[in-house]
Amino acid sequence: MRYKIILTFLLVFSLIFPSLSFADAAPGDVIITLGENLTESQKEAILKEMNAPENPQIVIVTNEEEHQYLGNYIPKAKIGTRALSSASITIGEEGSGLDVTVTKNITTITEEMYANALITAGVKDAKIFVTAPGNVSGTAALTGLIKAYEISSDIVIPEDVKQAANEEMVETTKLSEKFGAEDAAALMAKIKDEIAKNAPKNDEELRTIIINAANDLGITLTDADIARLMDLFNKLMELNIDWNQVGEQLHLAKEKLTNFLGSEEGQNFLDKLKEFFVNLIDAIKNFFK
Repeated sequence: MRYKIILTFLLVFSLIFPSLSFADAAPGDVIITLGENLTESQKEAILKEMNAPENPQIVIVTNEEEHQYLGNYIPKAKIGTRALSSASITIGEEGSGLDVTVTKNITTITEEMYANALITAGVKDAKIFVTAPGNVSGTAALTGLIKAYEISSDIVIPEDVKQAANEEMVETTKLSEKFGAEDAAALMAKIKDEIAKNAPKNDEELRTIIINAANDLGITLTDADIARLMDLFNKLMELNIDWNQVGEQLHLAKEKLTNFLGSEEGQNFLDKLKEFFVNLIDAIKNFFK
């Protein structure tokens, strides 16, 4: 649903690498990533679920690749021994942003987490669909999406960028377990926004940005949380990042949300939301009668 995508834009924004783009891909082009360990029947079912076009460009993802890019951040048991989760990328128009949809079979990585990792790796302006034949973590799809982007753009994404994207995703996952997915994503976005406005000159300034961002959101971070975030953002700031563009992307997200809420679809969503809470309150009242 569109409101879900717009909220994802607001809650999840990461680092943009403007030098990376879909060099050889045009809007509407579709790239499919498939886990290597899918059976033929599972592949057929997934391609049908994705509404894949005839003869799409297909990228195969191996379990070894999953461990290569996620093994430093996720326990081996959670990554597993088979690559099953799969995804499709439909290239969008310039400035359309990321639209991420994840099915119920993906149990570990949320839409927000995919968006974080993909934008950090340089992916933008694309419609993403992630699925699997059964309940899986979703790590193969993440690895595949980054691999597919690299192949379609005909540009080699630096290894430190890939590692940073995965580390950011995992750190957001850790925070979401303590504070919820929305607050975790909002915290990451707020820290990036502050860095885009006023780049910290030293660790003390970075620490202040992190603590103030958490306080503004009503989040209480432990010393360990702060240390991990400082380590992550110090790594990110060492990469070739256009922080001005980070700020511009945040502004674009807010603009999209404002336009949506002012639209007929947005008003219908708000009306349904109000109706839901009214019905919920009535149900609670009836329960106590």
